[in-house]
Amino acid sequence: MPDAINILCISRVTPEESARMEAVDPRVRVIDAGGWFDGEMRETWPYETADRFIPAGGTGDGTRAERDGLLADAEIALVNFPYPLDLRARAPRLRWVHQRPAGASNMRAGDLWGSDVAVTTSRGHAGNLAMAEYTVGAFLHFARGFHHAQQDRIAGSFDGDAYGPRLLADKTVGVIGTGGIGLEVGRLSSALGLRVIGTRRSTDATLPPEFDEVRPADALHGVLEEADFVAICCQWTPETENLFGASAFAAMKSNAVLVNVARGEIVDEAALLEALATNRLRGVALDVYRGEFEGPPDPRLWQDPRVLITPHVSSYSDERRHRAMDVFCRNLAAYVQGKEMENVIDWSRGY
Repeated sequence: MPDAINILCISRVTPEESARMEAVDPRVRVIDAGGWFDGEMRETWPYETADRFIPAGGTGDGTRAERDGLLADAEIALVNFPYPLDLRARAPRLRWVHQRPAGASNMRAGDLWGSDVAVTTSRGHAGNLAMAEYTVGAFLHFARGFHHAQQDRIAGSFDGDAYGPRLLADKTVGVIGTGGIGLEVGRLSSALGLRVIGTRRSTDATLPPEFDEVRPADALHGVLEEADFVAICCQWTPETENLFGASAFAAMKSNAVLVNVARGEIVDEAALLEALATNRLRGVALDVYRGEFEGPPDPRLWQDPRVLITPHVSSYSDERRHRAMDVFCRNLAAYVQGKEMENVIDWSRGY
């Protein structure tokens, strides 16, 4: 291990966060490059991504040569989303990158994916509670028929019969993916009196107390046949791309509610449009959609009153509960001690 362990913070960090990192080991040297790469990222990421996630007017600091110099000395990098797409090519000493968001799929666009650099995420340490509250809020939104209120407002008159409110109690929710987000969705759903069934890749782990059942991932259609409400909380991987296609929608109960807080690529939008056209769904809440970092959603979805689309804000709240720095500092301690880190992306598995 070299005398100095250089951590290049391409993600903006606070003085308190820098102090936490440096307290892990006296050899740690934090280089705050927050904002330095903004101009590069504006040029290499789609306009919609840059417009949403890079501060307005941000053009970056230093020259290209100075930024290359920072990367050349970096052993560890802390990034947010978006990030420089060519980190591996420009950082020959790089051994580990941590990204603050939870989703491993964020890294697919860059040259780190499949590389020899260890990449960790904040999976399980992001806005799990906020995302679970968003999910349950969407269940209630459609169960109470609130989506009809906007239509009444536009019409200038009430159609009370259209609301058809439903109780959540004693209904069944299917939680697809029982990681940190899914577990919180299960906990809140159970508290509201819902029967909770989950799916996950491995069912060897102990059954979470809030879940009535956890079934293997390949039992998805059986879960959908029973579920009145469905929450997509799994990772986007080759196995889950288009997981919700025509056969999945055909398996779902008529009048079911679907909420996706994971990734848009998990839902086949052509199949979703067909399910809506045949009135198989009561409502759909999408905090994510295909191509969300490249442009607006399909207008056929956005204009459908049964579809609630939000701009990837389910993890936001008035309280800062994102614990990316907690997992990063634990991993930093493990790294300097030569121990195994948590949340390392398995390239073959996809998260």
